[in-house]
Amino acid sequence: MRKAQIGATTALALHSLCAADLATGYWLSHSLYSSSLITHPAPTLRILTVCEAPVVIVMFSWLRRDHDRCSFIKALARGLIGLPIGALINAFGAIVLGAPVGLKYWPATIYWSMLMSLFTFVPAACVFGASKLDWQQILSYSKPSNIVDYMLSVPAHGAIIGAWLGAWPMPLDWERPWQEWPICVTYGAIAGHLIGMLLSPVLIFLHRRHIRTKTE
Repeated sequence: MRKAQIGATTALALHSLCAADLATGYWLSHSLYSSSLITHPAPTLRILTVCEAPVVIVMFSWLRRDHDRCSFIKALARGLIGLPIGALINAFGAIVLGAPVGLKYWPATIYWSMLMSLFTFVPAACVFGASKLDWQQILSYSKPSNIVDYMLSVPAHGAIIGAWLGAWPMPLDWERPWQEWPICVTYGAIAGHLIGMLLSPVLIFLHRRHIRTKTE
């Protein structure tokens, strides 16, 4: 079984591409459409999702776990199918934890859930497909076993933790526009995801160094 072999530098470059794509999406929404997460959350989230989805799906399809049994096209299909599935899971989790369910919130909730799916569910869908064992390991907080696992696990957990922390100001009686759903949650998720993408190459480097030391 042949797997994608990458190092910390490649992981950093790929994550940098994803971060740059997020920045491009935000620039497009602000410069071309005069919108931001605070003034127009739903359209901004839609642009971020449209910009980020192709890069994430293509990048992690290239990193698919089994190159011999899974073609690049099949991995792309898994990512496209995983996008709405992950969005449903994230939307359900958000509503259970207290996200508003009124009709005026649904567009923002849908696009936020799709962006969260790109942060958490889609990369693993492209890499693992329906492998139950791999999913169990990547979704748990156990130590990742290889480089791609770090690329999947650390940014995904960062996005989830960031979204959770970002939700804390929402119920506070500050009457600030950014407290509306899902603005501060989105900022938290993006910040956590970016921190995870910066941290994962460091952990990859330490992981490879540990393996090299054990081998010697």
